[in-house]
Amino acid sequence: MKSLSKELTSEFGKGFSVGSLYYYRQFYQTFPEIFATPWRILTWSHYKRLLQVTNADARTWYLKEAAEQMWSYRTLDRNIGSQYYERLLLSQRKVTVKSEMEALTTPFEHDRMEFIKNPTVAEFIGLTPDSDFTESDLEKAIIGNLQKFLLELGKGFSFVARQKLVRTEKKDYFIDLVFYNYILKSFVLIDLKTTTITHQDVGQMDMYVRMYDERVRGEGDNPTIGIVLCSETDEDIARYSVLHDNDRLFASKYMLYMPTEKKLREEIERQKEFYRLQH
Repeated sequence: MKSLSKELTSEFGKGFSVGSLYYYRQFYQTFPEIFATPWRILTWSHYKRLLQVTNADARTWYLKEAAEQMWSYRTLDRNIGSQYYERLLLSQRKVTVKSEMEALTTPFEHDRMEFIKNPTVAEFIGLTPDSDFTESDLEKAIIGNLQKFLLELGKGFSFVARQKLVRTEKKDYFIDLVFYNYILKSFVLIDLKTTTITHQDVGQMDMYVRMYDERVRGEGDNPTIGIVLCSETDEDIARYSVLHDNDRLFASKYMLYMPTEKKLREEIERQKEFYRLQH
C-alpha cells in the first residue's frame, strides 16, 4: 500500500494516501456494483460513513434511504450515530421515531449547496461537444428531456416555466428556466450560457434574482436562488465578482458527456475549489 501510494501520488497528485487507499479498497469490496446503480448520487463522505456500519443489513438500508431521500452527510451521520435503523425495527411507533428524526435533522437539510450539483452531467440531452449550438438549442434540448434534467438537478425540484416573463415599468425580461425547490421553499432561476461564465452573466443573474424577489416571490417563499449554467467556470469570477460570498448566486458547469472516472473526479475537485474561492 505504501509503495502504491507513492506511485499514484507521483503520477496523479493528492488523494492517494495510504489511509485513502485502504478506504478505496474497502469501498470496492463493500459496494462492487455501486456505479451501476442510482446510489452514485451520494458523496464520498457518505460512503466513508457507511463503511463504518458493520451490520450489512443496516448499511444497505442506510444506503437506500440516503440515496432515495437525498440525506445530507450530516443527516446520515446523525442517523447512524443515533441507531435510527435499529430504533425503527424495535419501535411499535415507527411514525413517532421517523417524525423525531426529521425534526432533528431538518437544519442539516437546508444547506443550499446540498441542492446545487456541480458539474451537471447532461449527456442525455443529445448535444455533442464538437457541435455548434446556441443557448436556445440548449434550452430546447433540456425542455425535451425535462424529467431527466430534474433528476440530474437533484432533490426537490419542480418545473415552473421557460422564458419566464418579468415585466418592469421600463422593460420586459425573460429568464431562461424557472424551477421551484419545495424543500428549500425557493424559486430557482437558471440562465443558460454556452460559453465560459463572465462577470456580466453573474451581474445579470443577480439582477434577475432581485427582480424576482420583488415582483414574483410569494409571502411564504424563501429568497430566490440563481444559477448560471455555463460551459466553464472561472476562478477570477468566483473570487472577485458579486458571486463572491453570495449564498443566493451559483455558477455550475454542465458537461455534455459522461467523462472517465478520473476526469470526472478531477472536474469535481476543480469545482470544489471554485466553490471555495466563491466563499
